[in-house]
Amino acid sequence: MNIAIIPARGGSKRIPRKNIRSFCGRPMIAWPIAAAKASDLFDHVLVSTDDEEIAGAARAAGAETPFLRPAELADDYTGTNDVIVHALQWAQGAGWAPDAACCVYATAAFVQPRDLIEARKLLAPDCDYVFPALRYGHPPQRGFLKGPKGAPELLQPEFQKTRTQDLQAVYHDAGQFYWGKADAWLEERPVFESRTRFVEVPPTRAWDIDNEEDWTIAEALFAAINGDAG
Repeated sequence: MNIAIIPARGGSKRIPRKNIRSFCGRPMIAWPIAAAKASDLFDHVLVSTDDEEIAGAARAAGAETPFLRPAELADDYTGTNDVIVHALQWAQGAGWAPDAACCVYATAAFVQPRDLIEARKLLAPDCDYVFPALRYGHPPQRGFLKGPKGAPELLQPEFQKTRTQDLQAVYHDAGQFYWGKADAWLEERPVFESRTRFVEVPPTRAWDIDNEEDWTIAEALFAAINGDAG
């Protein structure tokens, strides 16, 4: 059994009510729910929230909200793994037997069913987790800091004369979802280890939204890619 777990607490600080704010015509949370359901991978798409309004929006979008998350797992310091473990323990107590769980973030509007499918294929006996990643647009090996007198100080001066096309590609977490085996989540095995794999996604399929400017750009990009998405 595969289940999707979408963490969505009510206390967003930087963008209030971010999880259910209208994004291209739908509550933000409706987009990752739709992607999870369209993938046909999941026996259950479950939203873990402490907020009744978010729960209602999640159900309207087709997800399940069989419990409200306890307050001690809904503050600014609660880690994602704690939320997933809580949901998995609830699922086991309900008689479900999940083999794998995918944590899909409630603000991952750009997540695509095909990325969820491709990542799921990589879970194997030697792999505990899979997540999407983006390649840095410019090689970070050529990055620099602002020195004490304002001069640029190279982070890795040994690459100063290396052609950018000869530098190794470097990636970062796209911040959309994490597939994981149920036992890996429950045993809190670390994600960034040798038993993890990643799938590369293009920058047009991921956008981090932390402030109002990010939101405006993300909506414009989403609309351009998807047309009249709402």
